[in-house]
Amino acid sequence: MAKSIKITPKTTPPEADAATPEQSAKPAKADKKAKPAKPAKAAKVKDAPKAKGKATKAKQPAAPTAQPTSWVPNPGDPLGKLYIRVDAARLGDPEKSYTAKLYARGRAKIAQKLGEEAVETTIELIKGDRKGVIYESADLLYHLMVAWVDAGIVPDDVWLELQRRQGISGLIEKASRKPD
Repeated sequence: MAKSIKITPKTTPPEADAATPEQSAKPAKADKKAKPAKPAKAAKVKDAPKAKGKATKAKQPAAPTAQPTSWVPNPGDPLGKLYIRVDAARLGDPEKSYTAKLYARGRAKIAQKLGEEAVETTIELIKGDRKGVIYESADLLYHLMVAWVDAGIVPDDVWLELQRRQGISGLIEKASRKPD
């Protein structure tokens, strides 16, 4: 028996609160009532293979710097522009910016939201709701940009990987990957 998933509608797209690079250059005012962000707990990997007697840990890249990236998108690249806005907004006030709030809550929350948006997009696809797929895809791409910024990945890193895969059968490319 399948579990039902509760879908709650969003009132505004999350990218609407992302600051522009000019806005993020201004120092944020310290809020006397604001509580310091709790450090994110490391994600536990269940059923991970163990090397002979040694515990394995999931590798996490270093946290992004406190400065916005110097990466510049191609003109007319909407994902690149979104990436720049997300990168700038992560340094904002978590009480005023959804993006900054996500970063304050840590990598596990960022990953959770990315997964939720992927599931919501999938549900809309199964329902055959074209507008719903478009709406949820926008949310999914926004949360993917949040994850990329958190991991220190710029869009060109992913575009280069896509270029590398051009002309290679998907089945051959998948078979060439190292087993987990």
